[in-house]
Amino acid sequence: MTDKNMSTFEHVSALIEEQSLTKEQLMTYLRQMMEIRALENNIANLLSKAVLKGASHLYAGQEAVAVGAISALKDTDLITSTHRGHGHAHAHGDTAADTPEAKQAHYNKMMAEVLGKSGGYCKGKGGSMHIADVDHGNLGATGIVGGNIPVAVGAALAQKLQKTDSVVVCFFGDGATNTGNFHESLNMASLWDLPVVFVVENNKYAMSVPWTKASKLQRVSDRACAYGIPGVTVNGMDVLEVRKAVSDAAERARSGQGPTLVECETYRYYGHSHSDPRAYRTREEEADFRAKDPIKKLDADMSVVKMITEDEFEQLEEDVQEKLDKAMTYSNNSPEPNLDQLETDVFAPMKTTAADIEAERKLREKIRSDSSIREISYAQALQEAMQEEMLRDEKVFIMGEDVGLYGGAYGATRGLFEAFGEDRVIDTPISEATIGGAAVGAAMAGMRPISEIMYVDFTPLAMDQIANQGAKNRYMFGGKTSVPMVVRTEGGAGRAIAAHHSQSLESLWTHFPGIYVVMPATPYDAKGLLKTAIRDDNPVMFIEHKMLYKEKGPVPEEEYIIPFGVADIKRTGKDVTIVTYSRMVLRALEAAEILAKEGIDVEVVDLRTLKPMDMDTVVKSIQKTGRLVGVTEAYENTSFITEVMAQVNEQAFDWLDAPMVRVASANVPVPRAEVLEDLAIPNVGRIVAACRKVVS
Repeated sequence: MTDKNMSTFEHVSALIEEQSLTKEQLMTYLRQMMEIRALENNIANLLSKAVLKGASHLYAGQEAVAVGAISALKDTDLITSTHRGHGHAHAHGDTAADTPEAKQAHYNKMMAEVLGKSGGYCKGKGGSMHIADVDHGNLGATGIVGGNIPVAVGAALAQKLQKTDSVVVCFFGDGATNTGNFHESLNMASLWDLPVVFVVENNKYAMSVPWTKASKLQRVSDRACAYGIPGVTVNGMDVLEVRKAVSDAAERARSGQGPTLVECETYRYYGHSHSDPRAYRTREEEADFRAKDPIKKLDADMSVVKMITEDEFEQLEEDVQEKLDKAMTYSNNSPEPNLDQLETDVFAPMKTTAADIEAERKLREKIRSDSSIREISYAQALQEAMQEEMLRDEKVFIMGEDVGLYGGAYGATRGLFEAFGEDRVIDTPISEATIGGAAVGAAMAGMRPISEIMYVDFTPLAMDQIANQGAKNRYMFGGKTSVPMVVRTEGGAGRAIAAHHSQSLESLWTHFPGIYVVMPATPYDAKGLLKTAIRDDNPVMFIEHKMLYKEKGPVPEEEYIIPFGVADIKRTGKDVTIVTYSRMVLRALEAAEILAKEGIDVEVVDLRTLKPMDMDTVVKSIQKTGRLVGVTEAYENTSFITEVMAQVNEQAFDWLDAPMVRVASANVPVPRAEVLEDLAIPNVGRIVAACRKVVS
């Protein structure tokens, strides 16, 4: 044995001995890497023949990272993955306790999902970039670079709040480390000592941009010091080195010492995607990394320590090919998704019943006729709703900017910090994307977060996380997950604070499938709808108007909820219907009283929830009045009231006696000057004029 061989023998022996690894375990790692490679090569072949459509980002060359990292975990640990995630999904799904039949079934579902077949992990709705198995701890892959990092933070926060000993491993590429998600997430995870391991698969290129052109630092792990956490760099082509690094990091996380950044230097053999010609890489560079192949390396290392023979390796190759052939047979025989599956899995089922709707209708009648019911402010109603739900369900918690002693938006969370402590009312850094993403991850991991983003103007900063992850995950993952989260925020003008703090952006959020949008106008509605939102199993964007917090109104002391999708007729009338929501309900009611003196009887319909929307009540009102005025504080251009009018046109056109009219904000940024702000947003006079127009 040469000195070089002796050095290899000592190195491999030390890694095996230090980790107490058996031959059976090493054979498992080798088999898993070979199965990932076979799957990826097969996908590449199908892409080249145009049998497979869509984008597939192949993992070949990086197998040691997925297998090494996941082999260091317990069955109760969780992972989040990326667009290049086949290796993570396979290594995580191929558990030691499974029977050979179960392992084959897992491989089958992997292949079928890539092909968009109904027998896939996500029923063909996710495809190559969105494979998930949430029930077993794989919280899914994302097609957005860095999009899974805040989700991992939230999942780790859930483990800490639930006092489990589970760890979350978050995989992402070197390109993701230059996104805001990376920095926000590592800071938050470090700040809270969360049990998460960040695994960077540095394959040298973000699409075609080399790492040397993306950072002045030679190593991603050097960034860890900025967050006060350990950072290590290991050979990502060596499954044993990866396993050792992640094992150490997981143990550190499990013991309450917080996150670690593990950089695995690796290489993707294929291009970024099938269309990538790899013109930015040299043949010499590719040949150099193929010489370091992780499968060949583990086979060679096992040979050095006499733990595998040539016959055993050849048998593995035959077994892997047989397994792949069975997976392709299964996938080819698996039918395309039924066409009736197009609109399934968008939302988790509603929990409210017809009896709930009827009970709430009677309660509305009571509060309008019973003057003895106490009156409280809109802000107090919100506070009561959160307090009652936190007492009812220990999984409910609040997170956001200044939600602690300060009390968040207009003090709505004031007092809750003292009542429930910092584990249930959590102040966050100014990190909107990670506030939203952490809520997604915590919700998928069993909690019910109420995340607060101070102004609706800031919610676009979290749009990727809330809309692309939170709202779409249930559908992409084949209905096999729920995301019960609430985003509380405030919108609207009226405080002379100009364009960045005064918008009404609800139409942005009604646009996305998979998320509900709620905009209450009264304290009664605010309390009942917030309680429903917290109990619902879907993401809810709960938008409060900043000028309503001090408004008072009757709110019953007894327990009640308000079902989503049920509008409220705030005033009955026979001549014209005003459809509106939020603060404009109050202005519409003022306008109605003025018009009543002119003999024009106005019906005011408060939608209360924009998604789901109660079009039945709107249509019935129009059938009675024959006229519609839509009122919104949002910009006139593509405001949500335009959607209402479009649906009226489709469902009640024959009942209209006059063209519909909308009253909306001017298509200008909300100005600071009060006289201009008042002019920009709808006022009572404009609403009155619109009603006169449709009646005349």
